Amino acid sequence: MQWEAVIGLELHAQLATNTKIFSGASTAYGAQANTQACAIDLGMPGVLPVLNERAVRFAIRLGLALDATVAGRSVFARKNYFYPDLPKGYQISQYEIPVVGTGHLDIDLDDGERKRIGVTRAHLEEDAGKSLHEGFGAMSGIDLNRAGTPLLEIVSEPDLRTAKEAVAYMKKMHSLVRYLGICDGNMQEGSFRCDANVSVRPVGQLAFGTRAEIKNLNSFRFVERAINYEIERQIEVLEDGGTITQETRLFDSDRGETRAMRGKEEANDYRYFPDPDLLPLEITPALIDEVRDELPELPDAKRNRFVADYGLSDYDAANLTASRDLADYFEAVAGRCSDAKLAANWVMGELSGALNREGLEIGETPVDAEALANLLRRILDDTISGKIAKEVFEAMWQGEGDADAVIADRGLEQVTDSSAIEALVDEAIAANPEQLEQYRAGKTKLMGFFVGQVMKACGGKANPQQVNEILKQRLDG
Repeated sequence: MQWEAVIGLELHAQLATNTKIFSGASTAYGAQANTQACAIDLGMPGVLPVLNERAVRFAIRLGLALDATVAGRSVFARKNYFYPDLPKGYQISQYEIPVVGTGHLDIDLDDGERKRIGVTRAHLEEDAGKSLHEGFGAMSGIDLNRAGTPLLEIVSEPDLRTAKEAVAYMKKMHSLVRYLGICDGNMQEGSFRCDANVSVRPVGQLAFGTRAEIKNLNSFRFVERAINYEIERQIEVLEDGGTITQETRLFDSDRGETRAMRGKEEANDYRYFPDPDLLPLEITPALIDEVRDELPELPDAKRNRFVADYGLSDYDAANLTASRDLADYFEAVAGRCSDAKLAANWVMGELSGALNREGLEIGETPVDAEALANLLRRILDDTISGKIAKEVFEAMWQGEGDADAVIADRGLEQVTDSSAIEALVDEAIAANPEQLEQYRAGKTKLMGFFVGQVMKACGGKANPQQVNEILKQRLDG
């Protein structure tokens, strides 16, 4: 029997506010445990929550970017459950009337096709605290600093069919929330995380199978591994005559497998009811228009513009617009060096390679856009060759100065004097009579050998185009 997976993702984006969703306590990461949970976050008697307007504006921003409906009226509810890291015994969330309704996000597949993934809803809620299980012996510790931190839970339709599609969707949403400036996307700090709902069914069957939810996946790699394992696990159970239990599972990254955590709750298990301390949220058309005016250029629009304005391929444009900061950096370089393709090659090549090697973000690069553009101008005006430029870039990365200073200090300026190059070519030919005879007998691939001899003799400084032209004249003469 052939099987098909049905996958939906619930993405939790921590909103980039300075204070919590219902209190003035700080959301800064890394503070000493339990120093950023105030009386409101803890639900102490006599306190009342006050909604953070900035969190609402961020939710509207996402709704507009997803071409989703933004509710004129939405309601906060209490979601009741009892965990040690949930100090009030309930979580303030949204249930029946979320702030963002149905929308969509388009993803690119490996075969070059695009697929539209429906977004069911995005609702505002507060985060819980965190249970700590290391360093306390047989006990667990509770850190409530995260309690009350504003989250936007983004729920997809079950439109995803493979783990790769799920990762593509998650990456696209990750890029979008960062473009919008509503979430820093730091997955190691828990600012962007995923719950994956996975089921399988026979190919051709319309009804969904029983799903399992894999909780708290905080890397793209773990999402792919966890979903693939869960698909295989469910197929194996069904083919052995068993049944799938609706449950919540955790992914063990060391073992590469999911394991049961608890039975999966239904909505009625949480006993949702409207929060009596919070009025319904009213969003006016004027506020929506105001937020719309604040939107930056979105990734798809920017990618299309890069293709149209800079003549880039779809592939290059997609890579350069994956991050708003990277796109801005590229545009700054391209605008200063007047060769967009050269700028794209260097930003995606040498620069991105150096950033990955050092584990840095684009905003942390020691070679800013103006410095890289100046280096590229030296390639374009034939001061240095592309090969020598890589040596110069590495020196700039290590802090040896700008391109002009490195070129001068190291004596790297390209040799463009025709007579000097002719002398080098004549020496290379004279020193290798056997290869000359073979070349003239038809082994024209030896052209590369002679180029190498000339470049070796001049330390790579000779203009490659001139070397090739003069060599061909001499060898064929």
